[in-house]
Amino acid sequence: MEIRPMLATDWPEVARIYREGIATGFATFETEAPQYEAWNRAHLPECRLVAEQKGSVLGWAALSPVSGRCVYGGVAEVSIYIGDGNRGKGIGMRLMEHLIRESEAAGLWTLQSGIFPENEASIRLHEKAGFRRLGYREKVALHQGVWKDNVLFERRSPTVGL
Repeated sequence: MEIRPMLATDWPEVARIYREGIATGFATFETEAPQYEAWNRAHLPECRLVAEQKGSVLGWAALSPVSGRCVYGGVAEVSIYIGDGNRGKGIGMRLMEHLIRESEAAGLWTLQSGIFPENEASIRLHEKAGFRRLGYREKVALHQGVWKDNVLFERRSPTVGL
């Protein structure tokens, strides 16, 4: 398996994996994958990765800015999605390790995530990758008719900005 930069031509596979995550009901508040142009505008260009094996995309990771304000320029939100049939194989950890290195090379000092409590695999991944649990937002948003909680995590770079 290779971790490499995501290309625009990867979008059909990335969108498929995103839709698989959406279908779980606990990966995101989104209800459908956006068109590539909207996704592209919402994510940082320098921190987009795919896990690929034999020409097939197994998973992806990317970062979104948390704010347009310049004071938050070093803070980004993590997205990691692993395709059906490839979860539980360590792909998420490999992507996370690369994403952390790429984020630090890009000058980011804080990575954050909001995770549904029932997404236990994502919570374990973030804890294993050195993220700390900041807190819990109860009934933060209505998702498909159900109020959803969110567990907040962050990872501060030991080498960038602090």
